[in-house]
Amino acid sequence: MSFELRGQDGAARLGRLHLHHGTVDTPVFMPVGTAACVKTLTSEDLEQLGSQIILANSYHLSLRRAPEIIKEAGGLHRFMNWKHALLTDSGGFQVFSLASLRRITENGVTFRSHVNGDLLEFTPESVVSLQEGLGSDIHMVLDECLTAHASHKHTEQSMLRSLRWARRSRDARQIKELKQFGIIQGGLYEDLRLTSLHELLAMDFEGMALGGLSVGEPREEMLRITQLCCENLPAHQPRYLMGVGTPWDLVQAISLGIDMFDCVMPTRNARNGCAFTSEGKIQIRGARHRFEQIPLDPQCSCLVCQNYSRSYLRHLFISSESTAARLISYHNLHYYFHLMKRVRQAIEKGTFSSLYREVEDLYGNSARQ
Repeated sequence: MSFELRGQDGAARLGRLHLHHGTVDTPVFMPVGTAACVKTLTSEDLEQLGSQIILANSYHLSLRRAPEIIKEAGGLHRFMNWKHALLTDSGGFQVFSLASLRRITENGVTFRSHVNGDLLEFTPESVVSLQEGLGSDIHMVLDECLTAHASHKHTEQSMLRSLRWARRSRDARQIKELKQFGIIQGGLYEDLRLTSLHELLAMDFEGMALGGLSVGEPREEMLRITQLCCENLPAHQPRYLMGVGTPWDLVQAISLGIDMFDCVMPTRNARNGCAFTSEGKIQIRGARHRFEQIPLDPQCSCLVCQNYSRSYLRHLFISSESTAARLISYHNLHYYFHLMKRVRQAIEKGTFSSLYREVEDLYGNSARQ
């Protein structure tokens, strides 16, 4: 993998990732295809939308013997008919969310499957082997994720364990064309974040991610830690803020120097009838849309806005038709991808601050409430 830093506007960065399965322009938003599928959408939909890279999750794919099936199919790309880049998460966050079902030791983590109760084990080495078997272009190391309010002592112990796991993950790597990102931990403590960052840099990962954020901390704290890390990371590596977020989250983080994002928000919100538009968020279930024969977003060029009215989309939701979630998911991802395209153009032209203010006006006030 190589990363080109092609331009900057302030701290906002314009870049390009060259991966085994293609090129990715940054800043980039990665839709979440947890179990080898972005919910309600097909790989052909994502191709049509212009997605450059999507995320799948090792934890979810490890259930129901999926890795064996995927290996037999020739890898995750062939299995899901996806020709472009893939990033797989290690499952560390998902294991963190299963607090009552898991046990963490120096060797790794054992946990009960939430599907059938089977006892499973993740070690740094087994997670590397799993992801290399999937064939993902970028894979993440196994780490431990804590709550936002963990004590300094507990956070330090966890961060140091994650560093030891990262070293083992680096040593376990076999397929060099598949790239590996380290994950900076340390909670909301600046000294711990910097220790984690510098130790990971010494391991020479191809990219760096910020983990343990968007787990309940105030927005200001997330941005403080993000800025701290960006100011101390080298320019030649891509920077990935995991699990974030709203359009306003993305633009704020880009202004600090972040290159890559993932989040379930566009598709999860869509399944609840919430659309992201050039007018801000719209809840399509609202009665005021009952007779509106206008597009979901008059300024949007996606297939949904070109062909369906708000009235029809509301009708689908009120009628509990699954097509409703599919259409709004399609639109929301188009909105996110188009926003990232506008961000890249603005950085190249030196007009990022104007776009920043536009997104703040649309989404900043609701985020502060």
